[in-house]
Amino acid sequence: MAEGTVQSIEIPASPDFIFEVLSDLESYPEWITAMRQVEILEQDGNDRPLRVHFVVDAMIKEIAYDLEYEYEPPFRMAWTAVPGDDIRQMVGSYELTELDGDETDVVYALMVEPEFKVPGFLRRQAEKQLIGTALRGLKKRVEELSTG
Repeated sequence: MAEGTVQSIEIPASPDFIFEVLSDLESYPEWITAMRQVEILEQDGNDRPLRVHFVVDAMIKEIAYDLEYEYEPPFRMAWTAVPGDDIRQMVGSYELTELDGDETDVVYALMVEPEFKVPGFLRRQAEKQLIGTALRGLKKRVEELSTG
């Protein structure tokens, strides 16, 4: 991945469980604040999303984009945006690594280049904020589902 942002968080759950939560893209609006709409356009033979349409509140405007997903064993999902009106380029991934004591290290990498002009330093700040918010939301979601 070219110039982008990478952050990680440790979550007290198994990689299997966290991967299930991450793969349930249709539930993202329930725990990702800015997510307005998710529509699965194509799935693989294991019912995992391959192409997905998203609508997100990006504060300055609502943006829509399609992502194409790839899955790598044991616990990695990656995506690439289909260039469109709002997104010129987007690549990202979640990679999960099992730690001792039924904990998982979740690494989120993201690089976004919108179709509209945004200075590089602001784009990186937005990536950092987006990743941090997503990782905290994921941790909260996993904790709610595992205790609920």
